Amino acid sequence: MTKRRFVILDRDGTIILERHYLSDPDQIALTEGAVSGLTHLASLGFGFIIVTNQSAIARGFFDTDTLDRIHQRLRTMLRSHGIEIEGIYYCPHHPNDGCSCRKPEPGLLNIAAQEFDFDTSECFVIGDNVCDIELGKRVKAQTILVETGHGKTVSKCNLTAPDYTVANLHEAALIIGNL
Repeated sequence: MTKRRFVILDRDGTIILERHYLSDPDQIALTEGAVSGLTHLASLGFGFIIVTNQSAIARGFFDTDTLDRIHQRLRTMLRSHGIEIEGIYYCPHHPNDGCSCRKPEPGLLNIAAQEFDFDTSECFVIGDNVCDIELGKRVKAQTILVETGHGKTVSKCNLTAPDYTVANLHEAALIIGNL
């Protein structure tokens, strides 16, 4: 039996507009191309997992209850378009904590792969930051940098090269659909 394939998504700047330490669920706004891209990928049979760094918790800007409300609101917004997020994994630690769950470390993605029984090398990792691309490279996934959020700035840097660079999730979905 073939294992189900997953797209691993960053949250801020990839699915939703980048907001500095988003703490209000009512401030969530989807990025251009997010709904059409995710809808297309769902029609191809892909599942969706979000992996996100949320150091605002360690910094004391908000607590895990607030983060849960943000994620519930995001899921509700996407569900209204027929899009189901199967798992949301977040690192609550400060960047200097040296944990194994903060991207680009693969800790959270490995947990998701175990829980949902998929091979990380068969995934696509999509994000707007170099840590997303490095995460994908570490697990041998194909990587797509979206130029939403920090993506335009990151794409001009001479850092870890993604497999593909596109404007948004819609364009990412078209590439995946053609592979």
